[in-house]
Amino acid sequence: MILDQETRARQANDLLNNELLVEAFDTLRQELLERWENSSSNESEARESIWLGLQLLERVRRHLESIVTTGEMAKLREKSSPFI
Repeated sequence: MILDQETRARQANDLLNNELLVEAFDTLRQELLERWENSSSNESEARESIWLGLQLLERVRRHLESIVTTGEMAKLREKSSPFI
């Protein structure tokens, strides 16, 4: 199923504002940071894995934010030029 940009934006915004998803993102981020803080300096492989987890978590969030922005831009474009 292919969704239009406005529908995708609305759904992405709903996810970004969903209490359970926000809690999950925050909890995972905090757990990863605590694991990093409690790791020893000789655990470089574990630290790299934690860093990767943090990067991926943020990438998912940024992707959802990008979908929202793209949908908002499409909506503005439609309002300013409805026949294009």
